[in-house]
Amino acid sequence: MAEEITLNYRTADGNVRTVSASIGDSVMDVAIHNDIDEIGAECGGSLICATCHVYLDSEAAALFPEPEDMELDMLEGVIAERREHSRLSCQLMLGAEHDGITIELPDEQ
Repeated sequence: MAEEITLNYRTADGNVRTVSASIGDSVMDVAIHNDIDEIGAECGGSLICATCHVYLDSEAAALFPEPEDMELDMLEGVIAERREHSRLSCQLMLGAEHDGITIELPDEQ
């Protein structure tokens, strides 16, 4: 069994849902498996739709590798406001260092 960590998903209206996540999963996969409806993930993580857009605070953002050019290109087309630490959750792979972080969900995808 994979080692587990805890993630917090905060909706645009401030509600927080805490879920268990396996190391090696993506933030998007964890959301889908926990019925976090605010993440559309229409392409299933293929990096072609940008419907898994999330916001990270600066502390959480520093724990992930910098986004690659293709992700940055996709972020240009997000519907919700793009912020400094906007990311596509399909590109955020989880490790032990991500235990307890909060993922903020946009009000629309």
